[in-house]
Amino acid sequence: MPQQQQVTWIIGATSGVGRASALALAGPDRHLIVSGRRANLLSALADEVAARGGTATALALDAGDAQAMDAAAETIARQHAPVTELLYSAGLNVPARSWADLKMTEFEAVVATNLTAVARVIARVLPGMRTGGAGRVVVISSWAGWTHGRGAGVAYSASKTALKALTESLNDQEGPHGISACLLCPGDIDTPLIDNRPIVPDRAQRDRMLAPEDVAQAVRFVFELPRHVSINELVISPIESHSYGR
Repeated sequence: MPQQQQVTWIIGATSGVGRASALALAGPDRHLIVSGRRANLLSALADEVAARGGTATALALDAGDAQAMDAAAETIARQHAPVTELLYSAGLNVPARSWADLKMTEFEAVVATNLTAVARVIARVLPGMRTGGAGRVVVISSWAGWTHGRGAGVAYSASKTALKALTESLNDQEGPHGISACLLCPGDIDTPLIDNRPIVPDRAQRDRMLAPEDVAQAVRFVFELPRHVSINELVISPIESHSYGR
């Protein structure tokens, strides 16, 4: 009997790790739902996935918009089979990162994207995973979510650290239903989010960082593990620099 095609929802697919993961996962065994804010980039990504022998549906949304997230989940449930694999790769940080410069509006926006939206989308796909008796969730956190990341900022560090409790509780409570979660904590990655740092790294510094494709290979590795295997947490860093991540 042929293996059932996975329905893989990637949030944050327009750039960085999300985009690289979509390309790494492209193939006949998966139908990808690629989401992000920029519809034109999602459409181009879907074409690239098709060129690699896969299929993808572009579904634009802002991860921090609760109504948009709920509407997207309903669209997927109506038009496709239940989501069996979820990759959350959207992330937000701001240049003002110290307590002295803290703005609560920025803090709330970072937490909304990096933490609240993760809980929301997991809650939306869980019923289908439970019914199917299997599901895999990968959440892209950060080195700053694994240990204190000096310079990552108050809001970013707090939101990324909280993801450990979120994914561990998912493993603890949903493991009996065949559902597992992996918190993937990369160090510095050369992505557009780096441009939000107070001091933007130069080309030489970026060349020492991880590439999005490096982390995408780890995502694929986790998704393709035997279903009875769970990697609860995975930390990845560039050899030359152990830093605070995005």
